[in-house]
Amino acid sequence: MNATTAAQAADIVAALLFIFSLAGLSQHHTARAGVAYGIGGMGLALAATVVVAARGISAGAIALILIATAIGGAVGLWRARKVEMTQMPELIAVLHSLVGLAAVLVGWNSYLGVEAHGAAQTEVAHDLLRIHHAEVFIGILIGAVTFTGSIVAFLKLSARIKSRPLTLPGKNALNVGALVAFVALTIWFTVSPGLGLMIAVTVLALALGWHLVASIGGGDMPVVVSMLNSYSGWAAAAAGFLLNNNLLIVTGALVGSSGAYLSFIMCKAMNRSFISVIAGGFGVEAAAGGDTEQGEHREISAEDGAELLTNATSVIITPGYGMAVAQAQHPVAELTRALRERGVDVRFGVHPVAGRLPGHMNVLLAEAKVPYDVVLEMDEINDDFAHTTVVLVIGANDTVNPAATDDPSSPIAGMPVLRVWEAENVIVFKRSMASGYAGVQNPLFFRDNTSMLFGDAKQSVEDILRALGPADSGPAAPRSGSRPAEQPAHA
Repeated sequence: MNATTAAQAADIVAALLFIFSLAGLSQHHTARAGVAYGIGGMGLALAATVVVAARGISAGAIALILIATAIGGAVGLWRARKVEMTQMPELIAVLHSLVGLAAVLVGWNSYLGVEAHGAAQTEVAHDLLRIHHAEVFIGILIGAVTFTGSIVAFLKLSARIKSRPLTLPGKNALNVGALVAFVALTIWFTVSPGLGLMIAVTVLALALGWHLVASIGGGDMPVVVSMLNSYSGWAAAAAGFLLNNNLLIVTGALVGSSGAYLSFIMCKAMNRSFISVIAGGFGVEAAAGGDTEQGEHREISAEDGAELLTNATSVIITPGYGMAVAQAQHPVAELTRALRERGVDVRFGVHPVAGRLPGHMNVLLAEAKVPYDVVLEMDEINDDFAHTTVVLVIGANDTVNPAATDDPSSPIAGMPVLRVWEAENVIVFKRSMASGYAGVQNPLFFRDNTSMLFGDAKQSVEDILRALGPADSGPAAPRSGSRPAEQPAHA
């Protein structure tokens, strides 16, 4: 078997491993195997690429490839070890931007290697050259949009710029005009390719990517992360066509289609138009007056909160990004165990877009070894709030905002939320009365059955644990209401 045949066989195996990886990641108890499949597939793909690239090039070039691979792997391992869970969404956005940038560079390299030297000096047949022209432009468009869009998402997620949507005059016309201009430039380029057109389409695509994501508000940012994941996949597929790399095409298509489907599911969960979000918040106006308080709020101490929990029969905990920032998942898990030992029915209600990333809260709770059978999705638990004694809102804001159901003029109107206000008592863990990531004030904070426990969420939960003290009796079975036990989430 020669090197080319072996590389092709490796590509097929790697593609299968990527498919197994996606299948494994779809369920919590097979997630570790899914990650292992993905690592194996990527390692095999890198090895096959180096083998193919080694044909006909100097030893020095091979050494450069190996050095670049080693540096990339070392940086990846370092970031993976150092990154906090709260920083994971912005890290993913940065990684997406690198995929987009790579697609742009591949497109430019393909132009310089083919069009700039004439079709007669290349392996590209003259009758296919125009198709190649279009491939170059499409690859640059997708890559550049992914690059700048991911950079803006990173800046918003890391609070380096405001999360409010940008509303330039005629923003929808700008987006549509940019796409029309791209089509016109592509047709022009297929007929008469030139360096000026390459520069024009690159600048246009970079500006479009920036404007698309800047026009989307913070409340929709989890969908944007998923959408950019899809864009990065299509960018990789476009690069695969230009490089004649079948594995890159298959891998990019897998990432692109799965990311698009996840974005669609999340849009349904948020009652958002999929087309509206991917078009840069088409037709969505910016929020106003997000920090305006809507009445008087009540405060509660950790001791009073502990007493309320001691006398409760049922408790639901709704976590949000604030829990991740405070790294409060372990004290929350300990509080769960302490209450269940007292016979209190404790469950978790997790919104589909809680945090900054799909599954963000589930991963944190799994890390703290919270039993999977008490972690319920929004649709599973929303009807139970009316029969709950106490709800602990730990770091959540927009996902528990009653304005989504009560105020048609709210920027988050129509978004399904956890109906925590229906419970007998609500304790909100927050650092201040500031609005949430979407920039919208929460009327929940001013309701008669709501009390605010200000401070660091981790410290507040630990204070409640100390106030609870040891259980008076041995472990007791929790009251009914949880779904049947399944594999623990930390598996």
